[in-house]
Amino acid sequence: MIKSMEEKNFHKIRQVLFLILLANLLVAALKIIIGSIIKSASMTADGFHSLSDGSSNIIGLIGIHFAAKPEDEDHPYGHHKYETLAGLFIAVILFFAAGKVIFDAVKRFIEPIVPGITIESLIALIFTLVVNIIVSVVEYRKGKEFNSQILISDSMHTRSDIFISLGVLITLAGVKLGLPPVIDPIVSLIVAGFIIHAGYEIFKENSDVLLDGVAIDAKEISDIVLSFDDVKDVHNIRSRGSINDLYIDLHIMVNSELDVEKAHKLAHDIEDAIKAKFKKNSQVIAHIEPYIEEAKE
Repeated sequence: MIKSMEEKNFHKIRQVLFLILLANLLVAALKIIIGSIIKSASMTADGFHSLSDGSSNIIGLIGIHFAAKPEDEDHPYGHHKYETLAGLFIAVILFFAAGKVIFDAVKRFIEPIVPGITIESLIALIFTLVVNIIVSVVEYRKGKEFNSQILISDSMHTRSDIFISLGVLITLAGVKLGLPPVIDPIVSLIVAGFIIHAGYEIFKENSDVLLDGVAIDAKEISDIVLSFDDVKDVHNIRSRGSINDLYIDLHIMVNSELDVEKAHKLAHDIEDAIKAKFKKNSQVIAHIEPYIEEAKE
């Protein structure tokens, strides 16, 4: 039953990524074409950033394809970390995109060009801004709904486009008001800063999962365990993975006179309570120990 639910979940994530890919490619094409026509480095930079959004969607689709594979003899814990690995590739793409934007901005400092501004370009930019807002909100909500790292990471990437596009609008307005052409490469550098920041956030979040960083606050788990009357103490609480692929193990201390059958049932009840709190298909292992003062010390 769990496997079939996971398969449906991965299928829905693939659908979202594919629709977002189409939207990002449309936005990127409009920005790059219009940016080239009006000779705006900031708008062209924004277009390449949107193009990197499309690249991240393709990587996400590849990652989900492998992450959806079931457990096998060589991978008894499944292949879920392919989704996390895809997130790291998205971060790398962002860093490369930022490098290109910085390189182009430096060239514009040396040879400044006044961007041409037309009603059509403003309409196109506002249109792409609206699309980015819709994409970011929908993708983030779906990421939370499906507990998908790749959708949440990609929505963070897309969210930065909203602020970047606003920066481009400010640049064009500034040029229209008579500000010097140098404002264009300056805004391009700000665009690069947003891209680098988005890449860093995605890299940090996904690398924590791959390096088995703490996934759940130990106190949250401790509060659940100590709510059971037969539990005297709990320690060695560990968690790793992500909410969608969560692993928890802990040591529970009970009265030494508690019989094996009751201790076994208690362990299962605690495991079920933790799963109900965080994720039903989490892997939880509770180790039972006798409680005596010397052992606690």
